[in-house]
Amino acid sequence: MVFWRKKKNEAEQERQELEDKVIHQESDPALEPTIEYDADIDEDTKHQLEKTEIEIIEEADVEPVPEHNAVDDAKEDEELSDHSKEGGWLSRLTKGLSKSSSKLGQGITDTFTKRKLDQDALDELEDLLIMSDMGPKTAAKIVEEFSKEKFDKEVDAASVSKSLATSIAKILEPVAKPLDITPPKVGEPYVLLVCGVNGAGKTTTIGKMAYEYHIKQGKKVMIAAGDTFRAAAVEQLDVWAERAHCPIIKKDIGADAAAVAFEAIEKAREENADLLMIDTAGRLQNKSNLMAELEKIIRVIKKQDESAPHGVLLVLDSTTGQNAHSQLKTFKEIVGVTGLVVTKLDGSAKGGVVVSLAEEFEMPIHAIGVGEKIEDLRPFKAQDFADALIGINRD
Repeated sequence: MVFWRKKKNEAEQERQELEDKVIHQESDPALEPTIEYDADIDEDTKHQLEKTEIEIIEEADVEPVPEHNAVDDAKEDEELSDHSKEGGWLSRLTKGLSKSSSKLGQGITDTFTKRKLDQDALDELEDLLIMSDMGPKTAAKIVEEFSKEKFDKEVDAASVSKSLATSIAKILEPVAKPLDITPPKVGEPYVLLVCGVNGAGKTTTIGKMAYEYHIKQGKKVMIAAGDTFRAAAVEQLDVWAERAHCPIIKKDIGADAAAVAFEAIEKAREENADLLMIDTAGRLQNKSNLMAELEKIIRVIKKQDESAPHGVLLVLDSTTGQNAHSQLKTFKEIVGVTGLVVTKLDGSAKGGVVVSLAEEFEMPIHAIGVGEKIEDLRPFKAQDFADALIGINRD
């Protein structure tokens, strides 16, 4: 009995140590306090310390943004993270797409176990790709190219997976383009209009992009809360602006969104900002009102700068599957979308929709998201995505 109690205590201690490590690893550095307090400090003392820190910052008249060294450190951390086997971007991408890759991988294994690639096998492969949300047209194109080299030969699951990933990467390569925020006029801010249906992840995407461009790249970024119909959208954007240490332009709920955009551009010019991101409403259930509002915003923006907005970014939720196609068609019609960000790829087994979007629309995909953390939005890379989608490791 004594031995059992001892073992139980040891196991409990190990479990607690593991939880502490996980909590430490998953904490968001952007949310960490600027002062570390002892565990037994009383609330009055803690409040006084926080007040003192704020007074010091105000007295010194220093904007509370990261120093140059902080930017360099962020870049170095990113490089280390990308090349790390555990916790790096490729690792998170593979894990995020695991729902899609496990479905595809198991299907490929079940279909191709030392058999000839005859027409029946090709038909099964096409069905498998369609079920992964690549759509009939894209699935047929991939299978047709795949069959040219392999038809009537004995194949195994591994060779099929690698060949499919290569074919998918060829479709994705032309649209894998990073967002270039260089404005056409020197000294003017790059104005980026961000669109998407409610719930697609617009606000989170803006926050993560602000963090990327300001904290990591050292750009001067401003945010405009143009979705004035939802209090939650403004509040959430406010939190992200604070995390990224970026100023935010906002008005009362129900205010004219175009007026917010107009004021934001004036402020961005005054502050010599490099990038201004303008959030917008996404109420597709009333398309005519949405169209009228967005068109008004664009007209007002052009009064400030005829060349603006310089980019129109559409945020798509991958969990909607093929419905993402209709969303893209609608927003192209309304505002002339210039690029995409696809979010929530870790939320379902519908990662194949990225391939069908690329094949049908040939619209630049600037970035993808596979989680809620601030580092879980990264530039889109064709081969990395194709490999993670199929579930293969080329190392």
